[in-house]
Amino acid sequence: MQITRIDDYRWRVEAFGRMNVPGIVYTSARMLDQVRQEEALNQVANVAVLPGILKASMAMPDIHWGYGFPIGGVAAFDWESGVVSPGGVGYDINCGVRLASTDLQVEDVRGRMKGLVDALYRNVPSGVGSTGSVKLSPKDQKKVLAQGSQWAVDHGYGTDEDIDHTEDRGCLAHADPEVVSQRALDRGSNQLGTLGSGNHFLEVGVVEEIFHPQAAEIFGLRLGQITVLLHSGSRGLGYQVCDDFLAVMGKHVKTLGIELPDRQLACAYIHSEQGRRYLKAMACAANYAWNNRQILLHRCRETFEEALGISPRALNMRLVYDVCHNIAKKEEHIVDGRPRTVCVHRKGATRAFGPGRSEISADYREIGQPILIPGDMGTASYVLVGTEQAMLETFGSTCHGAGRVLSRKAALRQSKGRSIARELEDQGVLVRWTGRSTLAEEMPEAYKNVSQVVDVVHGAGISRKVARLKPLAVVKG
Repeated sequence: MQITRIDDYRWRVEAFGRMNVPGIVYTSARMLDQVRQEEALNQVANVAVLPGILKASMAMPDIHWGYGFPIGGVAAFDWESGVVSPGGVGYDINCGVRLASTDLQVEDVRGRMKGLVDALYRNVPSGVGSTGSVKLSPKDQKKVLAQGSQWAVDHGYGTDEDIDHTEDRGCLAHADPEVVSQRALDRGSNQLGTLGSGNHFLEVGVVEEIFHPQAAEIFGLRLGQITVLLHSGSRGLGYQVCDDFLAVMGKHVKTLGIELPDRQLACAYIHSEQGRRYLKAMACAANYAWNNRQILLHRCRETFEEALGISPRALNMRLVYDVCHNIAKKEEHIVDGRPRTVCVHRKGATRAFGPGRSEISADYREIGQPILIPGDMGTASYVLVGTEQAMLETFGSTCHGAGRVLSRKAALRQSKGRSIARELEDQGVLVRWTGRSTLAEEMPEAYKNVSQVVDVVHGAGISRKVARLKPLAVVKG
């Protein structure tokens, strides 16, 4: 494999073998050495073999090995002749992040954080197999899958402004609950309003630094302000949808004469029956995830008010934005100088639309879409804004987080004999968690340096830094 340096932030995997396009990796020389040690670059090359891929198989600086596609991967396929692949979306469909601002300053919670994080841990279910308080009838569950965030707001879990500040207004309209398996429905029947496990979290933070005052003002962010960051997805329902369609497409692709370099890249042409059904089921899981995060935000609002003894008006917990990480979408982009309809796969990658795109909520359209990049528990998270460069270069995409550098098993080995909770508390971060190994698997050293990751996408011009958030308390699944 030949890798050519384009500039300080871009590296080209030269096309070889059956690759239809080259690979483009956004990273620094320092981080590329780590990536070379994994299979992720081979996965970038493998994705470039798929039919209908346009421009390049791309990877963001948080790239690491995933199922089929690398995590941090972006690939767009021609809508008429291309394919859709569940491995290009991932198991946790619409795993995403939601940022809320408040009218609280850090002084307002000083000395009260322990009681607040304990209340959040009680009121926001987390962990493997956790169940929520929202009980759904089969009829209501299908409405959730069809309506997304709107169902939650209609049932008292939020406001219309929340809908306005959610990517795609919290709903993919082509969702069809009738193509979702009963097994998936069963798994999702009692998990609304739950964080889940692994890298999912709830983080109370403070705005520590502003890089882009104009964007920060438009997004409603100011120094010293208390924020809430939520990271969760479609839970067992989304996992089952992915599993179901990997099985279907694994058999189907053998009938197409497509020679895959990796069976995990099982796919179907977008306009085939299998491709259409997957996109409808994937949309249901995405809508479930948006609904889930909407209910989680509502629980956070209630908990802050109760724990701190303040009114909704005094709290003013306002959704800044909600972005998804694992999804395949029909979008319009300029390719080779002309408009093209494409299916953009973002797996561990974030939409980063620049100014003027109609898909962005009206109050942000002049500046661009907010981008939310969480880091590890002990350092920082970032708010960025989309750019025109991203529209020209990456199908309006950027990174989604810090990206793992240690497997969970390796993290367990390295954390042996340590108290991660005590180490975090010594850094000023209170943490509550479910599961014996959760903190060890998710310790800060398991992830890349999020500031270095963000500096790459900022330096490449595909996102611009707006603000840095410092964690004060974290609830982990």
